[in-house]
Amino acid sequence: MRWRTTAVIAMCGLLTLSLAQPVQANPSKDAVDLDVMFIGAHPDDEAGQLGMLGYWNEYHDMKAGVITTTRGEGGGNATGLEEGPELGILREAEERRAVGWAGIEHIYNLDALDFYYTASAPLTEQVWNYESSLSRIVRVLRMTRPEVIITMNPSATQGNHGNHQEAAMLAVEAFYAAADPAAFPEQITEEKLKPWRVSRIFQSGGSGSSSTGPACETTFTPARPDNVIFGTWQGYESARHDGTRWNQVTTWARREYVSQGWGGSADPSSNPANINCNRLTLIDSRTPYPDPNVGAGTAALQGATLRAPGGLPLGTEVHVQPEQWEVLAGVPFKVKTVVRAEQAIAGGKVSVDAPEGWTVSGSGNIGWIGPRKDIVATFTVTPPQDLTAGTRFRLNATLTSKNDGAGSSSALVQATAPVRGTLEPLPEIGNFREWTQRHKVQSLDALIESMLSIPSGGTRDVRVDLHNHSHEAQSGTVKLHVPAGFTVAQQDLPYSDLQPGAKGAVTFSVTNSDASLPTSNRAPNNGAYPVQIETTHNGGSATEPGVFNLVPVTAIPKASSAPVVDGTAGPGEYTGEVIDISTRWEGTAAPAEDISGTAQLTFTDDALYVMLSITDDVLGTVLPAEDCKRPRRNDNVEFGIDPRGDSANTSTVFNVALFPITKDPANGNPPCFARERDNHQGPGPETAPGMEVASVVTSNPYVGYRIEAKIPFSVLPDAIDPARMGMNILVNDSDTQDLTAQTRVGWSTWSGVRADPWRWGVATLDGLANQPSAPKAPIMPDTAAMSVNSPQTILQSSSDKVAPGGWPALPKNTITVPKLFASDDAVTLRLRAKAAGTANVYVWDGNKVLAQKTVEVTGNNLDLVLPLTAPLPAGSTLLVSYERDGATTGVAYVLS
Repeated sequence: MRWRTTAVIAMCGLLTLSLAQPVQANPSKDAVDLDVMFIGAHPDDEAGQLGMLGYWNEYHDMKAGVITTTRGEGGGNATGLEEGPELGILREAEERRAVGWAGIEHIYNLDALDFYYTASAPLTEQVWNYESSLSRIVRVLRMTRPEVIITMNPSATQGNHGNHQEAAMLAVEAFYAAADPAAFPEQITEEKLKPWRVSRIFQSGGSGSSSTGPACETTFTPARPDNVIFGTWQGYESARHDGTRWNQVTTWARREYVSQGWGGSADPSSNPANINCNRLTLIDSRTPYPDPNVGAGTAALQGATLRAPGGLPLGTEVHVQPEQWEVLAGVPFKVKTVVRAEQAIAGGKVSVDAPEGWTVSGSGNIGWIGPRKDIVATFTVTPPQDLTAGTRFRLNATLTSKNDGAGSSSALVQATAPVRGTLEPLPEIGNFREWTQRHKVQSLDALIESMLSIPSGGTRDVRVDLHNHSHEAQSGTVKLHVPAGFTVAQQDLPYSDLQPGAKGAVTFSVTNSDASLPTSNRAPNNGAYPVQIETTHNGGSATEPGVFNLVPVTAIPKASSAPVVDGTAGPGEYTGEVIDISTRWEGTAAPAEDISGTAQLTFTDDALYVMLSITDDVLGTVLPAEDCKRPRRNDNVEFGIDPRGDSANTSTVFNVALFPITKDPANGNPPCFARERDNHQGPGPETAPGMEVASVVTSNPYVGYRIEAKIPFSVLPDAIDPARMGMNILVNDSDTQDLTAQTRVGWSTWSGVRADPWRWGVATLDGLANQPSAPKAPIMPDTAAMSVNSPQTILQSSSDKVAPGGWPALPKNTITVPKLFASDDAVTLRLRAKAAGTANVYVWDGNKVLAQKTVEVTGNNLDLVLPLTAPLPAGSTLLVSYERDGATTGVAYVLS
């Protein structure tokens, strides 16, 4: 092959480049310097914040970036059949277009797997390789140096997506780890990065009340008075978008997430008086912050990226650190205020303010504050004698200087009792609470109710956990107060000689004595039956709240002979209870003729049989057979089995989506089935061999459908415990043709119940032999979309210097393209590598790939020819990612 030696020659339809020049959007050797970083789990989690981020960018020159842990390849697709990595790359493109409306150019995908919807952070941690994901977030933060992090809700609250929890937990840990030289020290010693002290971290959203309109920034009252919540009005006009208000621009951005069914998002109000605020709830701040109601749209940034009026110079830190989270009435504790400044500050003085009735002692006269040196002012704080356990209090520290202004920061403490008795936590909640203790962020469990489920008419053990917070041994009693319709075998239980700092427990036997009480969210207060735990200790007592969730129970009779699976209940096939599965748990309220249903069940020695009869008024989108998956898009029924009745999350259950009809006229438009978010997700015939499904769909007029199914016990993830098999039946109802469902009804119904098997109903199978447990390990998807296979990521990496996926960066010029030749039908190039590795080569026109090849590079030079699928338009680039020993890089070269 003959290589041209001129720099650029274009003639006769050919473009020849030699000594090719890489794209240099950011010629600095350092990565891009950002002000704000949003950290989420999926490529749409930032959607609600885009108006605020766009306003900050346009009028205050704040550069924002987004760290997205996964590319959402495990989610639904409302526009096509793409799934797995192909869907992930598609969703990345949607995200990039969406955030572009807010002026955001930098998205960092971390290559973690989006496996399926779960409420379990521990399962997500396991799948994501937590330590690896954390290290890459820390690396991106140390390289891009944002002052503010915005993340999601990390708490294990009811219905909170486990991926969202885990992404937020990673963000919180990264806030502290990025500043710690001992965290991931190889990034400092080998990669030559520096620790980075993020100023502030927020959780998106915030509960409370205020007026709408511009006053929403200055009139907000938090639902919890101890929360610090900032607001930015969404009604500011955008000159960049021809005077359109940012709430409308946010909707335009939202419509870019087409695969998630958001393409038809309705326009918001254009009346300024009706437009509300974006809210951010403070998790922690190293820097002083203003009154959250100061307004101006920037209160959340003041003291971090913008200097507050009358405030301290940027880079000044006032970090309040109580020595303990839980404090006792009348017992003093220490509070450290760590002060730090980027530039010297003279005449510094720290004061600490506590609630009325508390006392504070200690000197805060710290004087000269040198650059980048920590100065600690220590105070002794004594609470009053009349604290109520569980109440939270905010301690405020103010730094004033002789000539450089003043600023305040704060921290929370929680009042406790000498001995505190709390309802045993669910495994997922217990895991989260242990995490908050390890990282000293116990305030994040504020929204978690202590909940346990009890079968209707059944009995269960209820453990109360005890913790001695005092400095002396304690003895006393624990009394469990239960609501009407529940009884306790022994209401008062003693404990004795519980040593200081020690933990213990007592266990009650609780029975639902009134089986007529409504179950699930059919009960008042969304199904919460409140309980009180009264714990006495030396000299007093304290109470703690808890909740019982009452779940429905059914007895499934054994069949005299196996039913014929034909979509019709033959005589004597189903003789048991007719279960009502019509309770709404999500979506639009609808009458029974719109959506309702019943279920009947039976079993043989080797299989469970179910007959589902659904009343429905409009048939939603009929999917093609090859798109039999992701049930939240049309009309179908989800049927779940928890074989032992003790699963903490759905990785140990069987859950199948039953679709009554497919768009497959050649085969008679048959039903289909697929396992979803369970022990082995995937197409039904592959993941549940031997399962049978039949349906009858009404027509002329359409009034609903019936589905009958046989589920062999052999496909379940464990042997059934016939005394307490967990079970749920959920119905998705769509009245549109846009792949969205409007109403969801079912049997054991609660917010988030799809992922909460502990709140599924209970089924008994009298006559089924009780086999010993033999669990099958979960089979998780392995379909993560990788950054080295994303042209969009490679192009960004080539300019902003952050390696694809946030992995360690390969040394500069590890891979180069010294020769490059483009014609109408092919691109020919030479790769030059300093070390062996894997190269992913793309010809990219800005929207799609025109040619690609993955090759192993073993020698210095490798010549490649990439045939083109279409002519090269202007602006096309050659993109190369390179991987070696867990490190990556991305380079880009202009083609036309």
